[in-house]
Amino acid sequence: MIPEPSSASSNQPKPRIVKRVLVIDDSTAVRQLVQSILGGAGYDIVEAVDGLDGLEKLRSVPGLDLALCDVNMPRMTGLEMVLEAQRAGVTVPILMLTTEGQPSMIRDARKAGAKGWIVKPVKPELLLIAVEKIVGAKAA
Repeated sequence: MIPEPSSASSNQPKPRIVKRVLVIDDSTAVRQLVQSILGGAGYDIVEAVDGLDGLEKLRSVPGLDLALCDVNMPRMTGLEMVLEAQRAGVTVPILMLTTEGQPSMIRDARKAGAKGWIVKPVKPELLLIAVEKIVGAKAA
């Protein structure tokens, strides 16, 4: 008699868990930089070109683990987008990534629901640490 294979075999590779990050910035160069840093670390990157595009993708793209969002953008600012996302019941954590560093703006973003604030230019290692802290683990 041949034993049946065990469904809990330890020889089976574990499924790869890829963390998906939405990058919302009107600057192509910034989106490319974040893609290089996070994509190179194993994250799946989705891009949006402004707050309105970001809000639409927050509502429609499945499996988002985090959004990185600029503040100053055309059509809808990052702060407006965070407020609208909260009103729409979006639960994806949002981390602001911007050249702005005024304490009052940081307070407003936190009140709106942003989970953190990183000032550009960003150091790759600091961006990775912040993203890992929010999504809970390193990308596969």
